Amino acid sequence: MRISRSLSVRRTRVPPPSPLERWWENVSHGRMQRTLAAATAASALPLGIEIYFEHFRGSFGDKWMWTPVALSPALSAAGVAGVQSRQAARTWLPALSALYCLDGLIGVITHVRGVARKPGGFREPLFNIVMGPPLLAPGSLALVGGMGIAAAALGRER
Repeated sequence: MRISRSLSVRRTRVPPPSPLERWWENVSHGRMQRTLAAATAASALPLGIEIYFEHFRGSFGDKWMWTPVALSPALSAAGVAGVQSRQAARTWLPALSALYCLDGLIGVITHVRGVARKPGGFREPLFNIVMGPPLLAPGSLALVGGMGIAAAALGRER
């Protein structure tokens, strides 16, 4: 029995997946550690600068107003380290993210107390909520901190 050359099997090359396809594959399998670490690093520093300007406007009337300003650069550095190193993403990033998240939750409470202390408190909502400390702004710290915590919990991209 003789095999003809015309029946030979041709092998076709499968092109490598595009970066977007590879990213989507990682996301669909729960591997987002580097992506969330980068998002945390990119979000924390601009947020800290914005907080600085807003707290400067409030004359840093309370010493605790400095905590998000001080934690923002540290969290950005931990996010960058988390992109580069799996170990940093599992140690430094979740620790600083938890502090940042807690600081945001405490900030919501202190901002609510700040509005309540204004003359008229919550009985004058049109003035005190608009002119007082923003009630939900510290929640953005909690969200950015939550991203860093999630980065530590998820798998590393391939």
